[in-house]
Amino acid sequence: MLDAILQSLAALANPTTILVILLASLYGLFIGSIPGLTVTMAVALFVPFAFFLDPIPAMAAIVTLQAMGIFAGDIPGALIRMPGTPASAAYTDDSYALSQQGQARLVLGVDVIASALGGLIGAVALIIGASALAEFALTFSSYEFFWLAVLGLSSTAFIAVASPIKGLVSVVLGLFISTIGIDITLGFQRFTFGNPNLMGGISFIPAMIGLFGMSEVIRTVLRGEMHLAYAKVETGTAFWESIREVWRYRINALRGGIIGLVSGVLPGAGADIGAWLAYGSAKRFSKEPEKFGKGSMEAIVEAGVANNSDLAAEWIPTLVFGIPGDAFTAVVIGILMLKGMRPGPAILHDYTNVLIAIYVTFIIANLLMIPFGFLAIRASSYLLRVPRNVLMPAILMMCIVGAYAINNDLFDVGLMLLMGVLGFVLEANGFPVAPIILGLVLGPLLEQNFMISLIKSEGNLALFFSRPVSMILGTLTLIVWVSPLLPKLRQRLTTLNTNH
Repeated sequence: MLDAILQSLAALANPTTILVILLASLYGLFIGSIPGLTVTMAVALFVPFAFFLDPIPAMAAIVTLQAMGIFAGDIPGALIRMPGTPASAAYTDDSYALSQQGQARLVLGVDVIASALGGLIGAVALIIGASALAEFALTFSSYEFFWLAVLGLSSTAFIAVASPIKGLVSVVLGLFISTIGIDITLGFQRFTFGNPNLMGGISFIPAMIGLFGMSEVIRTVLRGEMHLAYAKVETGTAFWESIREVWRYRINALRGGIIGLVSGVLPGAGADIGAWLAYGSAKRFSKEPEKFGKGSMEAIVEAGVANNSDLAAEWIPTLVFGIPGDAFTAVVIGILMLKGMRPGPAILHDYTNVLIAIYVTFIIANLLMIPFGFLAIRASSYLLRVPRNVLMPAILMMCIVGAYAINNDLFDVGLMLLMGVLGFVLEANGFPVAPIILGLVLGPLLEQNFMISLIKSEGNLALFFSRPVSMILGTLTLIVWVSPLLPKLRQRLTTLNTNH
């Protein structure tokens, strides 16, 4: 263990790794501060560069990019009422309202401190939780992994999106796409239509770049929104005032950190769900609930801590079980596999030095967020001035190069463009894109463990509930499936009681 720690620290201290972390910080801050450009899209565009990096600098860059990008999403939310990332949407109205009252500098300063604090809480939970869960996960059989995959997909479809039906359609579409290629059990070709390029299945990276990057290019061009109006930030810094403000609402910060950890560990929930849960919690326990939506600092503190503590917690099921917490960690799984590391219980023993580097980077990234965050606040007006007619062609070029670079194949470029059109059409009609990615990632895991379990049980489905953990996971999955029906059932019972 000591050797692994020393190797990890030595790799992180390497000048190349330090440069990669610094560049990833700037990249994350830039993408996060531009409305509509999500952190998931940022990491999708980063994948081709990760291909040429060693595992430790590649993962360090992704951790840093995620932390900086989620914070930077608060900047346009406060200045132009357009959250840079979905995780910032919960408290955008409050941030914007306070900015209109001349407190933009303080609001963004509180965002920096709350984000860094939440990230450090999540990092501690990751270090403790991943190791403890890994030993437990080593006892899992194919039954448990099957139910984990189903639970993650079900949570994404029924909890993490506004419309359960549309979420379910997206999940099924992702699962269907994952079946293209060679049947993993019997070796038959499926949905290849005689095209040899499809025999290996749909390449994950071009599909992801298309769904998140290309679709955004199409959407922005069709909208014609090339320039944004913004509010200026007062000169100077608000470092100490921000710390005092967060300390003033320290109970909110603590509660937000716990809520973020819980939502992060749940597969499919994501930082935006954690932020909304924390926002609701802050309003419920507030002595001034009337301020919410009109300029509540305690809402910003609690939700801001929650969406950042969620980030590290999402890595726990991702690393230990291979079950992504959201679309971002689904991309992380793809990058780990690209580097020859398969997520699962054994990863803590097989790649200890890489995991220790990830743990340390989470701490470094959130400490770096404080100086970098305040610099980003000072530069915020310049970041928002970048015209879309300059930004979009650059993103389009990165999408094409990224799709081609993985396999040096023009077929992947065509696939990326097709998935971009698909992503645009789906989102234009209210269908979420993230469940498609999760279905694409979890599809092979789901199918493989289902077929192994079916062969072992000789077709006896009752054995899927025969082990204690599989029974608990199966029951939780059924509860998630039934939960959307409960409000309608309660409403119907209320109507019947009223009529009688």
